[in-house]
Amino acid sequence: MTAEPVDADGATAGPPEQPVRLAADAARTRAALRAALVDALDLPAYTGPTWDALSDVLRDRLDAGPLTLVVDDAGRLLADEPPGQFALLLAVLGDAAAAARCPLRVVLRDAPERLPSLRRRAAEGVSRR
Repeated sequence: MTAEPVDADGATAGPPEQPVRLAADAARTRAALRAALVDALDLPAYTGPTWDALSDVLRDRLDAGPLTLVVDDAGRLLADEPPGQFALLLAVLGDAAAAARCPLRVVLRDAPERLPSLRRRAAEGVSRR
């Protein structure tokens, strides 16, 4: 006899999701982030350039199953944009996760010496909400 994982509705859950990795060096601008996410998450190519468009396709993606997004060198994420853009990204991710059927987990990874700066950026983004 084998046990299969089930979701909250009692349906048989599929295999555990594999984390999706995103290199922040490839996402230093909004346009580059959009392109990297479209590629990494297999989002529709027609995904628009606005934060609302990203939010919509992320919610659709999360309706299909859970997602773990691992961002390497996360301190470089949106580094060539005004600071408020990182805060907006965090808001989009948070809103998409709150509205979706399946969970979203975002892991921001960086070198130990850059973690204090990343923590400050993340805290500033969260406090603006």
